[in-house]
Parts: sequence; C-alpha cells; structure tokens
Amino acid sequence: MDDLSLQVDEIEALVAIYDKEWQTTDEENRAYCINIRNGDSMVRLYIKLPSNYPSSVSPTYEISAPHLSESQKNHIHRLLDEVCLTNLGQNVIFQLVEKVREVLQFNFQGSAWSELESWPESEEINIVEPEKMRPNNAEYQCPDILHGGVIMDRKSSFQGHAAIVHSVKQVEQVIHKLLEAKKIQQATHNVYAYRIYRQDVKCFLQDCEDDGETQAGSRLLHLLQVMGVKDVVVIVSRWYGGIQLGPDRFRHINNAARQVLATGNLIPDKARKKA
Repeated sequence: MDDLSLQVDEIEALVAIYDKEWQTTDEENRAYCINIRNGDSMVRLYIKLPSNYPSSVSPTYEISAPHLSESQKNHIHRLLDEVCLTNLGQNVIFQLVEKVREVLQFNFQGSAWSELESWPESEEINIVEPEKMRPNNAEYQCPDILHGGVIMDRKSSFQGHAAIVHSVKQVEQVIHKLLEAKKIQQATHNVYAYRIYRQDVKCFLQDCEDDGETQAGSRLLHLLQVMGVKDVVVIVSRWYGGIQLGPDRFRHINNAARQVLATGNLIPDKARKKA
C-alpha cells in the first residue's frame, strides 16, 4: 500500500478507537488533534502527516499543556521522539497518543515526577482474557464465540463476533461454527481478521478476508494492529439493506468490531477508549 492509503486506514482506525476525541483540524493538509485527559490534567496533541509518512518519516507533532511546567513538557517530547524513532517506517499515531496518556497517569509533583524521569518503556501489551472465553487446550474444540450488539444504518445491519484463538485451525473452527447459524450464513458479507502471536518465533501470524466487501478485511486487520490486539479473531457480519452507505460502511464495520472486543475485555488496557 502507498503512504496515502496507509494514512487513510490509520485515521479510520483512530476514529473507531477514539470516536469524537479525535478531531480533524485541516483535512487538506492532513492535520489532526486529540485532547488526552487524566483527571484534571489535559494535553492537546497536534498531529500533521507528511506526504511520505509512514514509509520514510514520522508525523510532526506539537503538544499544548499550559498546566505543565517546561521540564515536564520537554520530558513528554523526549518520550514521543523515542516512540517515533523506534517505529520509523510504521504507523505510529496510536503509540504517540497512548504514550501521552501514560505520562498523565503520573502525579507530576514531588517524588512521582522523579520516578517518571526514569520510567521504562513498556515492551509488551498483555490482554486480560475473561475466563468464560479462554479456549480449551484441546485443539479440536472450537473456542467460545462472543457476539456484539447490532448496528443499524439505512436498513443495513452490522454485528461483530470475536473469539480467543491460538492457531489458524481454531480460526477455521470459529468461522465454521458461525456459519452454522442460518442468519449469519445469509449475511451479505462476513468480513474477518485475526492476529495470533507466535511466542516461539516472536512474531505475529495474521490474515484477513474481505468476503466480497473490497478492502474491508485489510481495514479490520489494521484496526487490530493499531489497538495491539492479539490471539483474537474478529468477524463482522453485514446484512445489506438495499441502500448504499459509501465509506460509512467501513466505519460501521470498525465500530462493530471495537464494540465486541470491548465487551469481551479483549482490548489491551492502553487502547481502551476513555468514557
């Protein structure tokens, strides 16, 4: 994918994650902002995307936080610079937003500020798996499947489904089990994406399927990547209502996926949308 396509997919994923917190300030110049809050503390992060982001350069950014001291703001800048340097060539906006949120979780007074100066980088995001959705170790048993609520728009319906998986075979079992339901089998599209972390080789096994809804699978996979979701398959069923929705259909697919992941407690803590 070219840089512009990657940017479009990233922004769509961010809108699904942060909803109205994410704002477009200048669409033509690819400029955005988000207010990041923790209690009474708030930082406004301004982001601008160069034409050759993410392949060659990082996004440019500024922060506005009148309540923070100069040294505190400088510290945040250093942390964000490190995030950009570490992820050069990759989509990085989600990491920037959540890094600021992490900083704001600290009390910027006294000893807590001193501790923040040496605060280590987080290397791994752990997903809290609800007991009811833990898969049985027996490979032949299909994992439990969670179903989300239905999103309606102009007679079209969207519903997300999710399960914890640890192998491609389990992904196939989940898809097969879902399609046993006549209603889901009759959906116009059953778009899915999965990400499985292989501990033995320290990498992700991931794939997606459009099921006739062009680019929907890759956009759904990108959402999982941005949120840091792992060991999960997400399926979004769409029943077409006869009225074309245009780009709104991708937003509904992302929202249906995010909803079922949140319901199942399958989103890493850092990616949870603040109420």
